[in-house]
Amino acid sequence: MHITNTISQIFGKFAKTKFPSFIQKFINNTYVKSLGLDMSEFRNAKFYNSLNDLFTRELAISRQIDESEETFISPTDSYITQCGKIKEELLLQIKGMEYSVEEMLTYNCANNFEKVNNGSYMNFYLSPKDYHRYHAPIDFKINKLIHVPGKLYPVNIKYLNKQLDLFIENERVILECVHNEKLFYMVFVGALNVGQMVFTFEPKVETNTDVRDIQIYEYEDKEVKKGDCLGYFKMGSTVVMVWEENFVELEDLLNNSVKFGQVIAKKY
Repeated sequence: MHITNTISQIFGKFAKTKFPSFIQKFINNTYVKSLGLDMSEFRNAKFYNSLNDLFTRELAISRQIDESEETFISPTDSYITQCGKIKEELLLQIKGMEYSVEEMLTYNCANNFEKVNNGSYMNFYLSPKDYHRYHAPIDFKINKLIHVPGKLYPVNIKYLNKQLDLFIENERVILECVHNEKLFYMVFVGALNVGQMVFTFEPKVETNTDVRDIQIYEYEDKEVKKGDCLGYFKMGSTVVMVWEENFVELEDLLNNSVKFGQVIAKKY
């Protein structure tokens, strides 16, 4: 097991511990104040029974989303670290750091490599202060879920600039998605501290464990609606979206913060 996984498991045990109420209240308030969390859409920090509960908090006030059938919305509250066209099967981790879309998606998606080459991509970085749940960006059908065990390097801007192939080396979960016979992928990348990803529609998935082999779950009638909650990160992390060629036109959002529900792309 890599040291990043061990550190994350240790921190994870602390984060899920339910301390006596006065201690937990102090931990939660300290976390909120030190990171500057905006809790205006959520319950007061004192009501969360553990740091994990606070990390994975649900919206207490329903978020307004763009409901047009012609748009993709942001699946998360996050920061767009890179976006653009996939050229020669390469996309950017950060400016100056290329990696292969084939290595990220693994050989289990080989039948679709031609479709996504020359397509579009967008990277969503969730900081520890962000809302940690991820949602369906449009109505779609899930063909398969691929769990790829790996390391748990940090995914913050500093590390994106120095760690080669971070999105390939880190543990990740890949969703193969279809909307009106058009293909796109959502790749959920694990990160240091806790390092766990939860998918509400597939309880069998367990990340940051001793599992070493790629796990694949295939579906026939797994459909989700735009805005549905798909699951959550237990700490900040990254989502990478990849669309097949001639599917979407991306909004100009590079180096901008986005909110779940905000338009990030329009269909051609």
